[in-house]
Formats: sequence, C-alpha cells, structure tokens
Amino acid sequence: MTNFELRRLMAAASANQEDADLWRLFSNLYEERRIRWCNSARGWLVSIDNRHLATESSFDQAIRIAIARFQGKSDCRSAFIPR
Repeated sequence: MTNFELRRLMAAASANQEDADLWRLFSNLYEERRIRWCNSARGWLVSIDNRHLATESSFDQAIRIAIARFQGKSDCRSAFIPR
C-alpha cells in the first residue's frame, strides 16, 4: 500500500466516524424531541431546543449545519459537511 492509499484510507475512516457521530447525535435529539425541521419555500429549516439554527436547500446540509451550530463550532460550513 502506498503512502497516498494509506492517507486516503485513513481519511475515509475519519469521515465515516464523523458521519456516524453526527447521525447518532441527530437520533438522540430526535428521540428526545429536541430537533425539528420543515421544508419551506426558503428550504429546510432546522431548529434545536426551539432555536432556529439553519436554513438550507438540502436537508442533509441543514441538519449538519444546525448540529454544528448547536455544538458551538465556529466554522459551521465545513463541520460535518462532506467535501
């Protein structure tokens, strides 16, 4: 295995872990009835604990950005968003 292939494999594993962490948190928030979303003319609106945190055209991105903001991540656009 080349160095490039090893780095690629490690990056994929890291991305998979981050994705699993995100959707685990989403599931917990959902079960606790703390996260809400709706599709409007402006896109997907997502709120956590009755606080609006994201409006995006993509449901996936709206959830990712809302959770990143909920966790206090300063760079919400890159947090949890696949590149």
